[in-house]
Amino acid sequence: MGSERESSRGHWDRFWTAKPLDEIYESVGKVWQEILRHREASGTRILEVGAGSGRDSLHLARQGARVTVLDYSEAALTGTREAWSGDAGVTLVRGDARNLPLADNSFDVVFHQGLLEHFRDPRPLLRENARVLAPGGILLVDVPQRWHYYTPAKKLLIALDRWFAGWECSFSARELENLLAETGLEIVCSYGAWAEPGLPYRALRKLLARMGLRLPMHPRPLPLLGPLFNLIKRRLRYRRAGQYTAMVVGTVARKS
Repeated sequence: MGSERESSRGHWDRFWTAKPLDEIYESVGKVWQEILRHREASGTRILEVGAGSGRDSLHLARQGARVTVLDYSEAALTGTREAWSGDAGVTLVRGDARNLPLADNSFDVVFHQGLLEHFRDPRPLLRENARVLAPGGILLVDVPQRWHYYTPAKKLLIALDRWFAGWECSFSARELENLLAETGLEIVCSYGAWAEPGLPYRALRKLLARMGLRLPMHPRPLPLLGPLFNLIKRRLRYRRAGQYTAMVVGTVARKS
């Protein structure tokens, strides 16, 4: 049953070696932009937990941040290293997010996206986030949004053992805020983000690829409608009602 499944290192080793990084969509929303709303990059000590492609960390490093990226999958770290093509100022660490090989109070910003939902009990991971965070530092956690229309499909694929990550759950913004507050952090804000391009386009692109037809990763924005949709999303991003329509939600919290 889906309730017995788990997300393992093997799932991630296979995912990060199955296809080139430039064929993997970025995580929903640009987390690095949200971080820069709260902290300037230059000289800031930043830890990303769960490397993925490390694209957000690369943006921050290029703006002067002192970035450390941690993952327990060697394949993920290898992909990160290749994606950065020798960019300096970044430290890659292999380790367990629930037992970080890092000192207390050693980072000004800690963030992760697409990570928390793969843990049956996320509290040990969040306690480790808070431990390595310096007083006054911020933690950003970005997760799938529980009430998005793709959640039932994901649950079905998990039950059928067809989900790429083995198992994961989802959160509402309020649930995520409560988890971070339990860790002793002060909630700063929550936000929503939407997939670009949307899931219907991604599904169509994947289907056509099987037929030998290739669509671009990102289609051209629709005249008039594209800017209108972007305006609506900006208006809804920090509103609770809007967050219930988002594909992912994130919460920013501060350590006192």
